[in-house]
Amino acid sequence: MKLLAFDTSTEACSAALGLGDAILERGELAPRRHAELILPMVDSLLQEAGLRLRDLDALAFGRGPGAFTGVRLAAGIAQGLALGAGLPTVPVSSLAAMAQGATNQTDALLATMDARMGELYWGLFEPANGGAARLVAGERVSDPAAVALPPGRSFFALGSGWETYGALLAERFKGRVTGADPARRPHARDLLPLARAELEGGHGLPPEQALPVYLRNEVAQKPRHGDSQAAP
Repeated sequence: MKLLAFDTSTEACSAALGLGDAILERGELAPRRHAELILPMVDSLLQEAGLRLRDLDALAFGRGPGAFTGVRLAAGIAQGLALGAGLPTVPVSSLAAMAQGATNQTDALLATMDARMGELYWGLFEPANGGAARLVAGERVSDPAAVALPPGRSFFALGSGWETYGALLAERFKGRVTGADPARRPHARDLLPLARAELEGGHGLPPEQALPVYLRNEVAQKPRHGDSQAAP
């Protein structure tokens, strides 16, 4: 299966091309440069592989949650490329991609992103263990005090939400945190196994259904001065 994936939901911008078991990838930590970088990354991957868009089986993209502009950008590019090449699309949770990348963990994975405005995006996932990470609880935006996890479950924490609110959450879930990687961000390479599982389950979507997931839609209508959630 030949899959192209990209993610622009955080400060990191990445693209990956899955060719069976082989993966070609590009990535850069580049706040506010996603629109400038993502299409050249895609072109570079296709050129390296000697492929055209229409040679692929599907396009996958990080559908959010995340920075409003970045999530919207990824969905728009997926729609345009897939429509022109006649390909199905696979929207993939950016939180799930973050969990998918934590391949060395056996505990549950709490994937988090700082959502600004005193809130965070979060989801609790079962680790991939060679397959696809599975959502256990959440995929929500909330005040850190409202994060609700299954009782007694230990977890490893990921992402910028832990970087911002880790002390508060560690106190709330005292004794259940086995470690943390606050610097982890979603990467396109980790969208690939999640997208493959969706396609194998018959869940590819036509381009017009390649929609972003904001979780907090009012960000689009109520931007706050200085709120970096409005752009990656």
